[in-house]
Amino acid sequence: MSLSIPNAPNSGLFKAGYQNYDAEDGAVVRNIDACRTISDTVATSLGPYGRNKIVINHLQKMILTSDAATILRELEVVHPAAKLLVMASQQQEAEMGDATNMVIVLAGELLKKAEELLRMGLKTSDIVVGYERAGQEALRVLEELEVDRVKDMRDQEELSKALRTVIAAKQSGHEDVLANLVAEAVLAVLPKNTFNFNVDNVRVVKIMGGSIEQSRVVKGMVFGREPEGTIKNVQKAKVGVFSCPIDIAQTETKGTVLLKNAQEMLDFTKGEESQIDQVIKELHDSGVRVVVAGNSVGELPMHYLNRYGILVIKIMSKFELRRLCRVVGATPLARLGAPMPDEMGSVDIVETIEIGGDRVTVFRQENDTTRTATLVLRGATQNHLEDVERAVDDGVNVVKAITRDARLVPGAGAAEMQLVERISAFADKTSGLSQYAIRKYAEAFEVVPRLLAESAGLDATEILASLYTAHSAKLSKDNSVCGAGVDIENNNGDGVLDAQDEGILDLMVTKQWAIKLATESARTVLSVDQIIVARQAGGPKPPGPNPNWDED
Repeated sequence: MSLSIPNAPNSGLFKAGYQNYDAEDGAVVRNIDACRTISDTVATSLGPYGRNKIVINHLQKMILTSDAATILRELEVVHPAAKLLVMASQQQEAEMGDATNMVIVLAGELLKKAEELLRMGLKTSDIVVGYERAGQEALRVLEELEVDRVKDMRDQEELSKALRTVIAAKQSGHEDVLANLVAEAVLAVLPKNTFNFNVDNVRVVKIMGGSIEQSRVVKGMVFGREPEGTIKNVQKAKVGVFSCPIDIAQTETKGTVLLKNAQEMLDFTKGEESQIDQVIKELHDSGVRVVVAGNSVGELPMHYLNRYGILVIKIMSKFELRRLCRVVGATPLARLGAPMPDEMGSVDIVETIEIGGDRVTVFRQENDTTRTATLVLRGATQNHLEDVERAVDDGVNVVKAITRDARLVPGAGAAEMQLVERISAFADKTSGLSQYAIRKYAEAFEVVPRLLAESAGLDATEILASLYTAHSAKLSKDNSVCGAGVDIENNNGDGVLDAQDEGILDLMVTKQWAIKLATESARTVLSVDQIIVARQAGGPKPPGPNPNWDED
């Protein structure tokens, strides 16, 4: 305890129990070490042949994925410096929905290079300044690497071109099928002004069984359950949406009714029946033929709803209920009774269909533009389906990014190799100590092609040498963009391909954000020279899982 020692550091300054890591203890190196551990964890998951991780979270749920943002979200990182990297990847997920792994890997590599510079004797301030200048140069150079762009967003083939690489990074081998499906779903809901495209309008329903090739797009919404009553299909119907229970009104306080004989008992239940009958008749008379319940449906109302030929479906998720209201144009009601004409929605077709043994209900609008499209995904296991859903989610997010900036740069590590060459040339022209930091910053981009080669089982050193040769030759010849990237299939035998010819293209704006966030987080970690950790708040520990829960 620091209070009892008179000349201890910070004596009498902090409460007992504080931990203080200073620059003299190598706080910067320790922080770099923590960040590199995080980076190494997700590095093997980069690219189409990236390995999956199985993470079992605190609720004992198993997550199988190669998506860095998901892995780190489930891992619950507590180290303060490593948390900075996790935050950067979460920001990338929120902003672009893709390239979260690149942020972590690049930031980890930048910190690794910074550690080499620190051991050489450079000060952290020199490295931070160098990295800042190199980051600005990287973003400027990236602008010059444009090789293609999505010319017409309403052309399915053009859209698929940009989506293929994104989806291949998560689901290699199925990219063509999934890219076409995502493009089809997006085009079904794309508004006149593409800038207003909402990613929420493309939904996913996962049905186990079959293979990915059997997945399809449904214009409208699909719910993984069938209607409650006997009515299963309806056409051209008015829709009423209720967020309250469809049942006899329950009083807030207990009421006691004294019944003297059997006749009174019969009359009492008859009163309830006639009341419910009247409510459902009102619904029927107002033209409602589909009732969507966001809560429970009693047995008695169910009987009358069947009698009047009204289709009933229960949707327990309030988010799904909101989305359905948007599709049919209805207002959710908190009271039971006939909706006003402007509160009712309308739907062209509600049908129950069978997909792989599961019966699902489809709400479909027949006109060309629908508010929502649903991708019905098929697959062997739930974990695989969830991973395919993440790939689809990335694809849809990339479409949102394309509406802002449709420029494409060569993929397969080609853009990164160009950055290495051009930022190294910039370092040669820079005077002062920061040139060392700029050169190391350029070298950090090597990590992407190296990891792509390693995960594909190729000799990374050999392939990097081939890539350097190809890019240097192109730069010295006509200073144009070289598309030489890593051939993970190794079709030519030398492990190098032309990314542009093969159609492996990355979105420029996604790369820009990844570089920006990785540089920022690396600089932030390097700027820290002291960590002061307070003692955790007291109180009893939360109860853990009871091992004997099934014993009486």
